[in-house]
Amino acid sequence: MFQAILVRQREGGYAARVEDVDMSSLPEGDVTVKVACSTLNYKDGLLMTGRIPLISHFPMVPGIDLAGTVEASTHPDWKPGDQVLVNGFGLGERHWGGLAQWARVKSEWLVRLPAAFTPRQAMAIGTAGYAAMLCVMTLERHGVRPDDGEILVTGASGGVGSVAIALLSRLGYRVIASTGRPQERAYLEALGASGLIDRATLAAPGAPLQEERWAGAIDTVGSHTLVNVAAQVRYGGAIAATGLAQGVDLPATVLPFVLRNLALYGVDSVLAPQALRRQAWERLARDLDPLLLESMVREVGLHEAVDLAPQILDGRVRGRVLVDVWK
Repeated sequence: MFQAILVRQREGGYAARVEDVDMSSLPEGDVTVKVACSTLNYKDGLLMTGRIPLISHFPMVPGIDLAGTVEASTHPDWKPGDQVLVNGFGLGERHWGGLAQWARVKSEWLVRLPAAFTPRQAMAIGTAGYAAMLCVMTLERHGVRPDDGEILVTGASGGVGSVAIALLSRLGYRVIASTGRPQERAYLEALGASGLIDRATLAAPGAPLQEERWAGAIDTVGSHTLVNVAAQVRYGGAIAATGLAQGVDLPATVLPFVLRNLALYGVDSVLAPQALRRQAWERLARDLDPLLLESMVREVGLHEAVDLAPQILDGRVRGRVLVDVWK
């Protein structure tokens, strides 16, 4: 038996709670992992509350990522004792995820834990930090350089936003943070933000073309916020979009794209190819200050993770939530 968060479908919605689970209930897969830790991401909040119905079958163990040690494997690439991490590929939606003490997964999903990280550090980064690195790499591939001008990061106090600010600042970019929590100014400036703007200035419908300001942007919000960001990015700039905290709609016009040669890149962390995953984790090992990472982290156990799920959706959770599944 082991402990896991199980989401069950109840009349009127979902119910998530910590339960004892028999090892025989683990799903199919060729690698069994003793989980060290997982994380709580925005998507996990959706999985546990059902605000957007993402789960394909019940009961489901949420948790879109995990880090731990291989206990058993029938695949030649993985041996007992190997330290691994995994995110995406339907974890928590179609396949039991990481908010449990044990997991069984497919070998092709695994990434070998970089030598620079402990399992705890890897999950302090987690899917959010890995997605932030993918966004930074996307802007770099487009050609956005530190001397091109300011970079805007929306949803700055969240997990993706926090790591993005820390990465961009260390790489020499001047970063402006968009947040609805002005009380987090000291936190965001400590991560490397050079200034803050109120998210309310971006959240309402705006003109399709506005004053050019940003050389590029990382957006975690979507909807009107993303549209207003696009209206403000300079000629030839780019946006890396990887979130939907405000909504999944995009009430935009083509004007900024065709008149300002703007590029909008969607950044996916779920099905990214293994070569790109390894590159992102190598970059995180090199470009993310471990002391700044630690300043973002709140550590909880499985029971507290259940309680935090609705709070992360309401924007009341700062930075990264690390879940010690044995706590």
